[in-house]
Order: sequence, then C-alpha cells, then structure tokens
Amino acid sequence: MSGTVTRSEATASAPERVPMPVAPLLEVSNLGVTYGRAQAVDGVTFSVGEGELVGLVGPNGAGKSSTLLAIMGEVRRAAGEVRLRGAPVPARPENVVRMGLAMVPEGRHLFPSMTVHENLELGRLARRQGRTPRLDDAEVATLFPVTVEFARRRAGLLSGGQQQQVAIARALLSDPDLLLLDEPSLGLSPTIVASVFSALERINSLGVAILLVEQRAEMTLEFCARSYVLVGGRIRFEADRSTSVETVVASFFGAAPVVSGNRL
Repeated sequence: MSGTVTRSEATASAPERVPMPVAPLLEVSNLGVTYGRAQAVDGVTFSVGEGELVGLVGPNGAGKSSTLLAIMGEVRRAAGEVRLRGAPVPARPENVVRMGLAMVPEGRHLFPSMTVHENLELGRLARRQGRTPRLDDAEVATLFPVTVEFARRRAGLLSGGQQQQVAIARALLSDPDLLLLDEPSLGLSPTIVASVFSALERINSLGVAILLVEQRAEMTLEFCARSYVLVGGRIRFEADRSTSVETVVASFFGAAPVVSGNRL
C-alpha cells in the first residue's frame, strides 16, 4: 500500500482554519441623510475593521457620496450615528480628521491657486500629535513622485491624474487610520488608475484601512475584500470577491441579488 497522501486526503485531515475576527474601526448605524424632502441615505448600516479594505458600490444617485460626506461631518446626519473605535464621531470635519479619518472627495478639491507643496502642508497641519505616522513624508513621496516633481507648481495647472495623486497624498499626510476615497478612478486613464490603485494597495499594507466608493463594480469587487452594494440610499447586500459583477449590477436595477444560485 502506498504511503503517498493525496492533496484531497491532506486537506480532509487538516484542521479547519477559522478566520480571525477583525476589530471594528468604523461603525455606521442607521445613517440617514436628507436634502430638503429628498431622502439620499436611508438607514445605512455597515462597518470597516482595522486595516480592512472595504468597497461601497452602486449606481449614480445611490447615496454613496452622501454617505461619506455624512461620516466626515460635511453634510448633516438626519439620523443614526457614526463611531470610530467605539467613540462617537463628531459632526465637525476638522474634529473628524483629528480622530484619524481622512477623505479624498470626488473631484479632488485641491486649492488650485496654491502650489502642490502648500496643498500638502494642509495635510501635515492636521496630523495628530505624539504619534509616529504610518507613512512619513519620504514614503508618501515615493508613492506619489508627482508631489516632489511639481512641488512648486500651482495645483490647478496639473492634469487630472496628477491632481488625484496630490489629493491622496494630502490626505495621507494627516496620518489617518481610515482613508475614505470617493470615485478615485473618475476621469483618469487606465494607466493612471493602475498606478493609483497600486499605491492604495501599498497604503493598505501599512495598516491604513480604506473605504472605497466606486461606480466601477467589477474593479471594486476585485480590489476589496468585501463590498456593500448601495441602491436607492439603502444597503442591498454585502458582496465579496466571489460575488459576480452580474449579480451586483443586476441589483442596481432592482433584481434580487443571487449568490451561488441562492437568493440572499
């Protein structure tokens, strides 16, 4: 009788690995956002763990940007609460940044008449005192060489891709525990998108959690460990890398999500 153990036999005899729980970092509970009589976000609840890479996908008008803005205190929360490591997150953006949250909004929102260096200084000013940053200035410069190459150029003169890199660098220089990104691929060439997402992988590997809002469902599902599907201001379901993009896109149009042949 052969003493060789087949792969299937080895797998069967091996103890089952139980995934280690991820400590909660951001917890959003029953979040509501209204604009006049319009309900943009309706009872949204989700979480991001320490060091996690989480996506938030949905069609235009789903409430993705409003959710991020409400977390940061940029728009009023009509309902619900936001907590970071169990502590309530205030509704004032400057205080939110000092707690360890940073956001790169859609459209970058750099100060166009200021130089790249001056824009980056705004990120450094928001750093929490008494901490060693996860990414120091040299690491940020390595990830985004444009910040050094065009340091003295006015930010408004940069290309869209260059501005996006400066905006992410500015957010990182505040030393966040969680980085929120709103449509970072919007309007960028495939080459620049690949460069930006490669940098995000490195950032996440250094322990910075990321909440990524994207309309490109396929790219988000592949990039993030798990993603929440937001439609009509509500979370439809939670997806992971095994969820097909067809399932996610179908939910944009009202179809019930189906995973592995079973309706959720």
